[in-house]
Amino acid sequence: MSGGAHGRSKGLNGWLLSLPALVLLFVAASGPLLIVAVYSFLEKGDYSGVRWIFSGDAWFRVLFEKDIFDGTVSLADANLSIFWRSVKLSLATTFITFVLGLPTAWFIATRAAKARAIWLFLITIPFWTNLLIRTFAIMEVIRNQGLLNTALINLGVISEPIQILYTDTAVLIGMAYVYLPLMVLPLFAAIDRFDMRLIEAGYDLYASRWLILRRIILPIIKPGIVAGCILVFVPSLGAYVTPRVLGGGKNMMIGNFIELQFGQGQNWPLGAALSMVLLIVVMGALLLYTRVSSRDDPHG
Repeated sequence: MSGGAHGRSKGLNGWLLSLPALVLLFVAASGPLLIVAVYSFLEKGDYSGVRWIFSGDAWFRVLFEKDIFDGTVSLADANLSIFWRSVKLSLATTFITFVLGLPTAWFIATRAAKARAIWLFLITIPFWTNLLIRTFAIMEVIRNQGLLNTALINLGVISEPIQILYTDTAVLIGMAYVYLPLMVLPLFAAIDRFDMRLIEAGYDLYASRWLILRRIILPIIKPGIVAGCILVFVPSLGAYVTPRVLGGGKNMMIGNFIELQFGQGQNWPLGAALSMVLLIVVMGALLLYTRVSSRDDPHG
């Protein structure tokens, strides 16, 4: 057998070996997404489901609404408010987890090998517990008769409980707690490869701590920062459980809004269009991460 025929045979065998995985990926992942995309261009059913009539009304209603009396078109303030709350809380969650996660990851990475393993074990413990249980645990801390308010009252700091539960602040606290490990682990991986001799060189050149952080540490660990931010921002943008429990249904995010359309709202095309918008935003964030990562790669 010639070299070219042998190469083609190996390539064919490779495709045949990967065929089951490709079929499973298409059926289990791409297939449902394709159904959602098709539903977003159909008409709403009379009671639920869809009518197989092409329509762009769902995509129109994502950003706009039409008055039922005079037909005037205006911005869908409720939808935009939910979108803005989702993006705002997701960005705030990413920022808080970064501020807390960077010193935590630095502390772990600079410990001895045995102590480092123990600290990493403690960081991963929350992943052993169901997300709903962790969210209820935060609720017990911040509710009016919870641990936080009880401690502040006993210390004489406040005279009556602070209303935190069922606010955006409660949702932010809950998401920061839930997604903090997703920020710490990529930062730790980046810091663990960091050459500490660079810091010594910076001090030898009379650089301040702030200058060393800004000009040496942060640029070198930037891939870990970007990876951690993506890992936190993407799931927090589509979060459902935490806003539902800690927001009490009043301060919903886009994940709760999508569930509402498929549930009580009985507007499947609008829910599908909102899902596709969320998917587009997430894909944009992932493409940004890929662009930044490839820019740092010497091979592109």
